[in-house]
Amino acid sequence: MEELLWILLPAFTALASGLLAWFIMQSRMEVALAQQREKLAESRGALDAERSALDATLPTAMKAAEETARREALENFLGELRVEQRHYTRENKLLLHNRKSLVLQERMFFRNIPLSDWIEHEIALDDGADMNRLVQDMTIFDRSVVSITDGQRAQKALA
Repeated sequence: MEELLWILLPAFTALASGLLAWFIMQSRMEVALAQQREKLAESRGALDAERSALDATLPTAMKAAEETARREALENFLGELRVEQRHYTRENKLLLHNRKSLVLQERMFFRNIPLSDWIEHEIALDDGADMNRLVQDMTIFDRSVVSITDGQRAQKALA
């Protein structure tokens, strides 16, 4: 019996230590797996939050990009517009009366394509009148745009 004990005791010890090692390794692997699942859940949550934030900001960003593109296209188009002007003086001789007038002709172009026909303005000239000033006052296309605030100031001054 003692020999049997000496034979079975090492076998039992080996079996017990093997089971103990297996349980320890199993629990370590479960801990490692739980840590990996936790990291995976955190990264999925971060991705979901980022995706929802992107979904919330994407329409706004797209509208801003479209608006910027439209504005740039309009600015490019308006940059391509130009006005051709010519002016001359015309004298109408009636019996005893000479009438002198300034004739201004304008037309708009997009690149080299005319957008309008010649628009003609005629104004009677007085002696000593400044022709350049009259041309600037008569032009249709080159007038500076008056801002809304200037219009409000003028209304306040009249009141």
